[in-house]
Parts: sequence; C-alpha cells; structure tokens
Amino acid sequence: MYSDADAAALYDLLNPWDPGQWPGDAFYAELIADADSVLDVGCGTGAMLHWAREQGHAGRLVGLDPDGTALARARRRMDIEWVQGAAATMGWDTEFDLAIMTGHAFQFLTADDDIRSSLAAVRAALRVGGTFAFETRHPQARAWESWNPSNVSDIVDAADRALRVWHQVEAVTDDMVTFTGTTAEPDGTVLRVDHASLRFLGTAPLDVFLAEAGLEVEARYGDWHRGPITSTSKEIITIARRS
Repeated sequence: MYSDADAAALYDLLNPWDPGQWPGDAFYAELIADADSVLDVGCGTGAMLHWAREQGHAGRLVGLDPDGTALARARRRMDIEWVQGAAATMGWDTEFDLAIMTGHAFQFLTADDDIRSSLAAVRAALRVGGTFAFETRHPQARAWESWNPSNVSDIVDAADRALRVWHQVEAVTDDMVTFTGTTAEPDGTVLRVDHASLRFLGTAPLDVFLAEAGLEVEARYGDWHRGPITSTSKEIITIARRS
C-alpha cells in the first residue's frame, strides 16, 4: 500500500516548483510578484505559494484545495492561509488581485455546472479589474496519447523507496479523458492506483464559459514564452480580467 500522505510527497518530487527550470512556473511567478493578494485555486501541496513567500512576497497568499492530505503538506508553512474546499464553494468577495489555477487543475472541472459555478466564485473573489490566470492542455495536441505504461517514471521517494509511476488511458469520450495513475515497486508490484477524469476544452467553449461568468479574456498564449496559439500549440494559457 502507498498512503495518501506518501502520494502527496511523491507528487512534489515528480512536480517540483522551480521557475528557474520550468517556463510555466516562471510565467506564474511573474504574475504573483506583481500582485498584492493572490488566491491559488487547487493549490495542492502548496509549493507555488511556499516559493512565493520564500522569495519575499509580503502580501496576502491564500491556497484552496479539496484534498485534506495535500493541504496537510501545504500547512508546513503557517504564514499562508490554507482553506479546504472546492472552487465553487468559495465565499470571498472582491478580496484578491490575482487568482490562479496551475498544473492544469482547471481540467478537473468536468461538468458544465461545475465550470460555471467555479468561474462565478473566482470572479466574485477578485477585485474589480483583478485577473484570473490558468492553463489547459490544447485538445489538438492529444496529450493523452502519451499516457501509457511505456512512458514510465522511475523515482526514489522521500522514504528512500524505489518506485515506478505511469499513467494509462481508460476512455476518451468527446472532450473527456478518463485515466489511471499507478504507483508500483520496481518489479511491477502495484502499490496504488488513482483514477481521474480531465476535460479538454478548446478556446471557443472556454471563452463562452468565461464570458458567462463576467470574465473578459485579456491575453491568450499557446506556450509559456507568451507566443500565440498556433496549429501546433500544446497549451491554452489564459489571462482573464474581472469586468
């Protein structure tokens, strides 16, 4: 068995927050540095906000996530506000300059009603003129085609255990992809299997949802260097402003 706490720690090893190494992290780090108050929606283990505080951000930093185990890891820093809950349940009113969803967290909102209620709550949390930044995988890149056992990651976790981690797609239906993530010992003995679904929305349906919520697209990029969306773009990176 591999516990939820083990899995949260492993996530940080597999997905280190490092603006010096990862262009996506650098993109968001720049936005955070310019904002006095930041809300991280789907903050997970809190690595981004930890980094911001370590770099001297003196403003208000708030992380929200429904996963209590991930938040327990985030709470290693107590100079940041941590709140357990889903985006749609947020009750903040015009309190933040910037709201962010990183790590393709937006794609975990799979139902139309969940997207609408989450975006409405994000807009309500933003001050007038505040911005919401997030990214989704561009469906044209078909990222899920590489999610298979042949693309395995070998890693040694924080407890000095050698592990193998891989993903496998179970179903692709319209714009929804359902898959599993497996954590195993080097000999293939399975320790843990996690199931998830992601929604792959293109720019047109994304813009409909944003407009309905009262969020106006200010900028749209196809890569982390702020290039335009092209026929080969792997990302849809959006900065929207509360109108």
